[in-house]
Amino acid sequence: MTPTFRLLAGLAAALTLSACQKAPDAAFGRKVHAYLMAHPEVIRDAATKLNESDRLAAQKASTESLDRYRRELERDPRDLVANPGGRITVVEFFDYRCGYCKLAAPEVLKLVEENPDIRFVFKEFPIFGAVSDTAAKLALTPAAKAKGLDLYRGWMTEKALDDTALDRHLTALGIDPAAARVAAQTPQIARQLLDTRTLAVALKIEGTPAFIIGETMIPGADMAALRAAIATARAGPTKTRS
Repeated sequence: MTPTFRLLAGLAAALTLSACQKAPDAAFGRKVHAYLMAHPEVIRDAATKLNESDRLAAQKASTESLDRYRRELERDPRDLVANPGGRITVVEFFDYRCGYCKLAAPEVLKLVEENPDIRFVFKEFPIFGAVSDTAAKLALTPAAKAKGLDLYRGWMTEKALDDTALDRHLTALGIDPAAARVAAQTPQIARQLLDTRTLAVALKIEGTPAFIIGETMIPGADMAALRAAIATARAGPTKTRS
């Protein structure tokens, strides 16, 4: 049912009930139409109220989902975490081949490096094909996780990340690409990526990047919104689960 149809149906029902009339017939429909044409502000006001109700309902559902999955979001021991002792937790769902993730990456690194109170959780969420899948799996190997931020920095600088670039950055960090590719095929890593994808679906995250802080979800590379959410979190308690 479209918002407009819901609005008109609701107005018709309200007018029917207020007049204690029988079920609407053709004549009544014409009266409703005439009334609305004479008083268009009724539609505008009702539409505004309906949109606000829909927004509040969506916000409430999002908040409830974030609370329900707080532990999986913030405290999965398998994730790469920067500043693990930070008071404020920010979670990013990202893909190394996502252009907007690459735009956000320098500021993500700046946040991590300049704000030790920000505990930053990196959620590998590959959605851009085979190279993205490979990069995520490689990043979750023990050797690569030990160089996590350096690898993130390097791969995010590649405009067209491919297998050659993956191996080049691994080698530059002292990681044997061949060994890393073998380690990346473990069922544990496949399970982690599947769990992250399931979590993203539950939270209705359909693209990257997506940032979550407390009860706020920020889709896209809206770094101004992320900074604002961090400022709000610093001003008061942020919902986390240890």
